[in-house]
Amino acid sequence: MRLVLASTSPRRAELLRAAGFEFDVMPAQVDEAMEVEETPDGYARRVAQLKAEGVAPRAPGRVILGADTIVVVDNDVLGKPTSVDDARGMLRRLSGREHEVVTAVCLLDLRRERGSKRILAGITRTTVEWAPLTPEEVEWYLGSGEPMGKAGGYAVQGLASRFVTRIDGSYSNVVGLPVAVVYDLCKRAGILVF
Repeated sequence: MRLVLASTSPRRAELLRAAGFEFDVMPAQVDEAMEVEETPDGYARRVAQLKAEGVAPRAPGRVILGADTIVVVDNDVLGKPTSVDDARGMLRRLSGREHEVVTAVCLLDLRRERGSKRILAGITRTTVEWAPLTPEEVEWYLGSGEPMGKAGGYAVQGLASRFVTRIDGSYSNVVGLPVAVVYDLCKRAGILVF
């Protein structure tokens, strides 16, 4: 059974491929704006499900994987930076402290008869600690261009790895997809992926 990955993230695709999953990519176009008084977990769950459901009309009878990764500091969600200044502010907030990376995963199973669907979901939290950054290090990292398009303004598998002093939990979650959770959801849905 080939999954449908409702994402254009090359990191998610690499993680799935490395773990032996077979899948097709179908990007989802959804509004990722956070709603008023929405919790970080609720926000990530809602967006992951929206992504999976956004692809559903193009993937009848398939199993769709949607995911959303956010960075949480002091209960504030740091999404993808909207500008270099926004990324700079995020990096300064992460400097010398812990934060959480939260990924919600939604498996939308459309293999049922008469158009019914089954939703399986999971959420993973990983604590990440950063070394204190100097202003020069912040500017160097911004100059690399890597912070743009990444939740929290960094890529743990890239240049930012030099700043990470500790990870407590799933490393693949910090990259963008908790692979063990995806595997568990697939098993629960009766999908053989080996």
